[in-house]
Amino acid sequence: MELEQLIAHDLLSIGAVFLRPDEPFTWASGIKSPIYCDNRLTLTAPRVRTHVEEGLAELVRKHYPEVEVLMGTSTAGIAHAAIVGHLMGLPMGYVRSGNKDHGRQNRIEGRLEPGARVVVVEDLISTAGSCIEVVEALREAGAEVLGIVSIFTYGMQKGLDRLAEAKVVNHSLSNFDAVCQVAAQEGKIRTEDIERLKAFRDDPSDESWIR
Repeated sequence: MELEQLIAHDLLSIGAVFLRPDEPFTWASGIKSPIYCDNRLTLTAPRVRTHVEEGLAELVRKHYPEVEVLMGTSTAGIAHAAIVGHLMGLPMGYVRSGNKDHGRQNRIEGRLEPGARVVVVEDLISTAGSCIEVVEALREAGAEVLGIVSIFTYGMQKGLDRLAEAKVVNHSLSNFDAVCQVAAQEGKIRTEDIERLKAFRDDPSDESWIR
């Protein structure tokens, strides 16, 4: 089994990714969605956690061999950056969503030298807004951001366009298409639901996929 299928199976098996095309979830934005993702659940499932962290480490080694520091996104990427940093013997830190209002008012936690070659560790990418803010904060601090690794990506066009505009590359362990394929193979959705799910992914604002 390829890595993206293995991780898709893992995420589905613990409910970290949940597909419900006939009873859509409602996101905070109001968008109706057939998929819900909570990768924090990987941290409480040791077998899956091992696959995820070793997989992320392998992505970093393969795509960013010159990395010097891992930086997690706040808050979901912090634990993954710490574990992968431990596996790889690399320093890690994290980037807050905003500056602290006390102490040294840091936004970037952990030592980051100017010119350091950094990989950002993220759990989930949808429209990519939050991880690009992290990339920009690191660049403003003088870091050289090599790219991003993440557990799961939706592959939404808005996210792809934002990543391209920010000139940053993301490599994910698994993705929307792999999850749909594995879910159908395992009987969690009907094969005919896959096109509906992809229609949502391609244009979340168009609710015509809902029956």
